[in-house]
Amino acid sequence: DGSEKECNLPFTLIGPHRCEKTAVPNKKHRRDESIGNPISNKRERKDDKRAQKEQKERDKRPRRDMALIPSSSPVASAETTSHQTNSAANGNASSLQGQPPQPQTNGPSSTTTNDVAVSDDMTVNGGDEPATLHGHVHIIQPEEVIVLQGHDTEVYSCSWNPTVPNLIASGSGDATARLWQVPQTGMQVPPPIVLNHLPNLNDNKDVTTLDWDPSGMLLATGSYDGQARIWTPRGELRWVMTQHRGPIFSLKWNKRGDLVLSGSADNTTVVWDPETGDMKQQFELHEKAILDVDWMDNTIFASCSTDKTIYGWVNDANKDMARPRGRLAGNHDGVKQYHYWLRDEVNAVRWDPTGEYLASCSDDKTAKIWSPSQDTWVQEIRGHEMEIYSLQWAPRSSLSSPDIPRILATASFDATVRLWDALSATCLHLLRNHSGPVYSISFSPDAKYLATGSFDEVLNVWNAEEGTLLKTYRGNGGIFEVHFNKTGDKLAACTSNRQVVILDMREESS
Repeated sequence: DGSEKECNLPFTLIGPHRCEKTAVPNKKHRRDESIGNPISNKRERKDDKRAQKEQKERDKRPRRDMALIPSSSPVASAETTSHQTNSAANGNASSLQGQPPQPQTNGPSSTTTNDVAVSDDMTVNGGDEPATLHGHVHIIQPEEVIVLQGHDTEVYSCSWNPTVPNLIASGSGDATARLWQVPQTGMQVPPPIVLNHLPNLNDNKDVTTLDWDPSGMLLATGSYDGQARIWTPRGELRWVMTQHRGPIFSLKWNKRGDLVLSGSADNTTVVWDPETGDMKQQFELHEKAILDVDWMDNTIFASCSTDKTIYGWVNDANKDMARPRGRLAGNHDGVKQYHYWLRDEVNAVRWDPTGEYLASCSDDKTAKIWSPSQDTWVQEIRGHEMEIYSLQWAPRSSLSSPDIPRILATASFDATVRLWDALSATCLHLLRNHSGPVYSISFSPDAKYLATGSFDEVLNVWNAEEGTLLKTYRGNGGIFEVHFNKTGDKLAACTSNRQVVILDMREESS
């Protein structure tokens, strides 16, 4: 699954070596570890089975892919080199750790041909058939990216400022968030502003989530120790907000920027006043850890949990508190009085750009579309073979015609991403160029491109309309999160190798 493992048995050159491994937790492992005993044994068994299955898939996929590509094709050469490199890395992981850091500049390569030509007859368009390489795929070289270095451990989250297109925030397990000014091509990266999240309430110091307010003047961060904070772009700490008793997994500003919402492993959501740092209301209806929260507008929000439920709330401006909007929960296929019961944990919720529909994804391998105007789901989306970890709606203007399909992207532990016409549950494209769990996806602001990041260390950029691969970059760490900036000319990926990688997208967006 892309996590670092340490073998406890001696190595021998005589006969095959079978590792006895101790895993270093990745992002989902850390999240599940903090939730506690009710699901820990089940999760460990599931993760072990998943790791075994994914290792078999990784072993088979290079052979399967090579069978599709002519031996004379540059793609075949690239895939062979990549596979050999990975094999060498597995045999001697310390050699990777000893490599010098990548330079923090961005410049074109003068000696390497980066475009790979692929024949049209290799493309399968739409539906449940995989969208494969088409036309010219740009293999991004290390010299073409900007690497932001400075964090001491994994970088779990990143977020571009909504008004300053070259300002990005990153959050790490080293108890810091950092504010970076991303330079133009070939220029030196200036030192970041470091936002120290110390002292901690306990030994857990990860900065797990962060979000800019709509004006770009305030940054909210959430930590594994349960504290939320408000910062200025100059690195000044406004407030430390302490109410949660467990890790904060999700934190969002409302559309107006006058409320902050947080969801925690302590089973509660909290609405904060960013002007004073005070808690306005705490909600305790969930029975287990809250994994995600999202605002529909300035008053209505949704939360989802490992208790297999989704709650919808509306904030009452006249009473300075919130009341239940409805409970969308539990068995992802039965309904009783706003109780939408799902079959398994609900990993993420997202309102569509118009606020008419709420999408959710679950460990039951499905996504569902909900509407506040009816008691049951509008549509059930099936097709993935493993848990769906993340989902994103394609950007959509309020002036868009109602006839234009509402496009939803889903990312799964089955190593694929799918693009859907959400209201008809039609799979438009199956995007398959990863060999590990896909943790994060991001649409460009104009919805033309979709970025996908996986723990296989690969970042892909796709044409969202055609479902074809445009660019691909292989880093040296699993990718936790990807994010386009507001103008769509830069794409960020934060990694397990303590880095934030910046891709220049101006060529594709022009």
